[in-house]
Amino acid sequence: MAATRYPVAPGVRLNVRSGPGTNYRLVKILPYGASVPINCQKAGETITGPYGTTNLWDNIANGQFVSDAYVYTGSDGYIAPRCS
Repeated sequence: MAATRYPVAPGVRLNVRSGPGTNYRLVKILPYGASVPINCQKAGETITGPYGTTNLWDNIANGQFVSDAYVYTGSDGYIAPRCS
């Protein structure tokens, strides 16, 4: 079964970081209209985005994190296991 994918906020090209904060290295930039899987979630830098203010970061691939404030999950809390 394919992993659930969550849409990135409309009109946003989202920065993907190597860890849960803007001080981490920029890995890549997602295109407009992207959707992402969420493998696990981790607390990190607090970010304000289209979906509120949160310190949750979503792991979308090995070593790739995006702020949950830019991903529509339908929840303000954890929707995936915590990253170890």
